[in-house]
Amino acid sequence: MNLLKSLATISGLTLVSRILAFARDVLIAGIFGAGIANDAYVLATRLPNLLRRMFAEGAFSQAFVPIFGEYKQRRGHDETKLLVDHVTAMLALILFVVTMIGIIAAPLIIYLTAPGFIKDPVKFDLTVQMLRITSPYIFFISLVAVAAGILNTYNKFWVPAFAPILLNTCLIGGALWLTPYFDQPIIGLAWAWFIAGFVQLAFQIPFLKKIDMLPSLRLNFQDPGMRRVIKQMGPALFGVSISQISLIINTIVASFFVAGSVSWLYYADRLMEFPSGLLGAALGTILLPSLSKCFASKNMVEYSKLLDWGLRLTVMLALPAALALGMIAVPLLSTFFQRGAFTGHDVVMTSYALIGYSVGLVGILLVKILAPAFYAKQDIRTPVKIGVVTLIATQLMNLIFVYGLQWHHAGLALSIGLGACLNSAILFRYLRKRGIYQPEPGWAKFFRKIVIAVCALGLVLWFGTGTTESWLNSNGWARIGRLMILVSGGISVYFAALAALGFRPKDFSKRGVS
Repeated sequence: MNLLKSLATISGLTLVSRILAFARDVLIAGIFGAGIANDAYVLATRLPNLLRRMFAEGAFSQAFVPIFGEYKQRRGHDETKLLVDHVTAMLALILFVVTMIGIIAAPLIIYLTAPGFIKDPVKFDLTVQMLRITSPYIFFISLVAVAAGILNTYNKFWVPAFAPILLNTCLIGGALWLTPYFDQPIIGLAWAWFIAGFVQLAFQIPFLKKIDMLPSLRLNFQDPGMRRVIKQMGPALFGVSISQISLIINTIVASFFVAGSVSWLYYADRLMEFPSGLLGAALGTILLPSLSKCFASKNMVEYSKLLDWGLRLTVMLALPAALALGMIAVPLLSTFFQRGAFTGHDVVMTSYALIGYSVGLVGILLVKILAPAFYAKQDIRTPVKIGVVTLIATQLMNLIFVYGLQWHHAGLALSIGLGACLNSAILFRYLRKRGIYQPEPGWAKFFRKIVIAVCALGLVLWFGTGTTESWLNSNGWARIGRLMILVSGGISVYFAALAALGFRPKDFSKRGVS
């Protein structure tokens, strides 16, 4: 299995998913605007998504994949299948209880999470109704996470990567075709989430069956492997919660700033999701199973080489991405968002946040490479401890930057970016200190070449961008044309410079561990 090819596959599918998600947001905004119905929809889908990130894709994947990889590497098929059966049954039972709580206690949940809705009975009742429909999504999508962990370990990366495309397709279809059938059209979107969860799970079943890993629901609380997964999920859940706590704190702080601050941060974050998902999440996905197999087979030399490959690829792609996001923030934002109520002033304010975020892009992506190096060794506590330190440091930086910069929301973004850099630096130090990672020869020469290529990119962007006013005063099609020329020119110059310096795609080809 060629890891570079797998990375390209996952990144390509992620790009399609992100484009569809953007189209979905534009479509829903055009149909429902920002009124009562959309407020209810956002909250009714935010809670299941929060649980999904914390419980399924976060804590469960970090705990399950390394142990599952160990079983696959060291034990026979029957024991591995038994682990899958017991873990899936345990998770399904927990998820069923959580889903029923979401359905039965929906009024209480909305009362606690959105007390302001109580003043508007129509909004409150609509949100409750939609939450009861969307609650089962956490059941489906968490089982999807189980399937993804299994399939990724068997190097079937494209199958889980395709699932989000199904989600966004269902939501776009729901907005277009389901909503007219309801007295409250927005309820059609809630049912689209329900359908999307079922479709994503059903899609992966044939592939699980093909590798004979389709779970049978056999519950055994005494299974030692299952108990290890549960034990690991505790610190993993806490670790995932740290980032959510930081997000909540920053949202609360931003709510005290001038009107629009929360939205400026949100739209800047939307652009940051592209490189984060296309590279960081994709690399983390393909590295964790291979690292887990190396650890299970006690092949720590290959373990270190895999990390080195991931780090070099991240540096080569993250540095130019960070520079580009900072230098062409206004062109990107004006092209994608400047229309209707989103004014030129909003573009400029959002660009300050995007520049702050871009400072930490390399750190954000490195964390997605370095943290799996601990998860694969079934060490979740170390990244959690480092995460706590990072959270505290980020909030201290908030106190400095928020009131030290003219635009307070940009201070929040800069704090998050620098916090990510601190997080990655500490993770790297621990890996080196414990002898887990030994850099391969040639890093100094490699880095010098990357810096030269990045400087060439910077010159192209500097002379090609033009003035802020020229972007804000252009029409939509003119912006699109200019941005396409600017981006394609920058990419061409960067990779041409790398080629001139001796870089070849085959140099980054890497075989995964079977």
